[in-house]
Amino acid sequence: MTVTRCLVRSGAYHDSVVLMRLQAGLAELPGVADAAVVMGTEANRELLAASGLLVEEAARARADDLLVVVKAADAAAAEAALGRVDALLTTRAATAADGAFRPRTLASAVKLLPEARWVLVSVPGRYAAAVAREALALGRHVFLYSDNVALADEIELKRTARERGLLVMGPDCGTAIIGGVGFGFANRVRRGAIGLIGASGTGLQAVASRIHALGAGVSQALGTGGRDLAAEVGGATALQALELLARDEATRAIVLISKPPDPGVVAKLLREAGAVGKPVVCCFLGMPLPVRQLGNLHFSGGLDETAEKAVQLAAVDNPHSHPERSEGSGGRAGYLRGLFAGGTLALETLLALRPLATPIYSNLSAPGVQPLTDLGRSLAHTILDLGDDELTVGRPHPMLDHTLRLRRLRQEAADPEVAAILLDVVLGEGAHPDPAAELAPAVAEARAAAARDGRELEVIVLLVGTDEDPQGLE
Repeated sequence: MTVTRCLVRSGAYHDSVVLMRLQAGLAELPGVADAAVVMGTEANRELLAASGLLVEEAARARADDLLVVVKAADAAAAEAALGRVDALLTTRAATAADGAFRPRTLASAVKLLPEARWVLVSVPGRYAAAVAREALALGRHVFLYSDNVALADEIELKRTARERGLLVMGPDCGTAIIGGVGFGFANRVRRGAIGLIGASGTGLQAVASRIHALGAGVSQALGTGGRDLAAEVGGATALQALELLARDEATRAIVLISKPPDPGVVAKLLREAGAVGKPVVCCFLGMPLPVRQLGNLHFSGGLDETAEKAVQLAAVDNPHSHPERSEGSGGRAGYLRGLFAGGTLALETLLALRPLATPIYSNLSAPGVQPLTDLGRSLAHTILDLGDDELTVGRPHPMLDHTLRLRRLRQEAADPEVAAILLDVVLGEGAHPDPAAELAPAVAEARAAAARDGRELEVIVLLVGTDEDPQGLE
């Protein structure tokens, strides 16, 4: 019989990658069956409970507390593992260091590398705005990767940036490609004539990867952050990005990608886009297409279609044919569960399935979709965005760390009413270095377990990436 023990450290913050490495290190220790290292937010405590790891000490934790939970073969093994926490943290910190001088402040970093024009901010949301303000004061553009930044701070940061002729991408900006260099999660794509503007990371990645597969290339890919097209923010970054790409001689066609935006902001953005003098492809997922074309504006209902239209409009030779698409094998009646790392991919799937799968639940909002109030338990057909802000406070993003998705995969596969599970796998810089090594065995195990119960379980993977990505597309 296993034993579960918990270590709670009040006010102890560590970067999410450090937490991921500590969790992996604990899981490798003798006698340890499972381990979790997260901040003590309500959402994380609910997920621990769903995994059978929520002990009394963890249940009383606060959001600023670090929780280290170990399930082991016996009490001695559990206590021994918890006793190794500091050693593992120290070892991994020492391994990460290369002996080079590392600035302790942003000002000293800028002095060390004065030619750098960008500052990438990835700290807890409550501290991120202050760092971004300092970067703007130092005359640098900001890629604000951090999420959970106050809306008022976002509005103020973007106003300040525009006044100073600078750009703030974010907060919660997952992807950008500037001058051929990827920021955050970014695929390796060839340079070309298509400029991308996207409110979400995986939407940009999907379109950029498809453009690459079609033989074309990307001039710049500018992220805005998920709230930029909300009424309060007014599309501040999207409008600046549109201006920049309109002036960029290397950009011959522009793409706008967003989850459902505010109608008033869309109207403003389309007015500006209509005056740029270049073709603009607009993909606002979840919004009905007003027309297919209006002057230089072209409207698309999906990510693949958006990429294909942009390649056509940029007048780039296309030596590649479309890759073959699998039509599936029919399968049996039952529920579908989607476990997504990318929010835009989850939303596009949700919108496509909405007329076909009833009832359908999600932690994403869309007309005709039922809200999933308990994130630890799926109902009927369910599409989950596991990269949602609520699920990434105090834990690594699922594009970096598969722990949460692997737990949920086992949970969904054990449900006798589930006939199919849908996963996205997003390759590129910043993403998990070898997702197949972790996901493929888990998929095989889930299908084998279903077969032992006399069930057939289909697992479908939506793969986003290019042949130049470090993980290897094939």
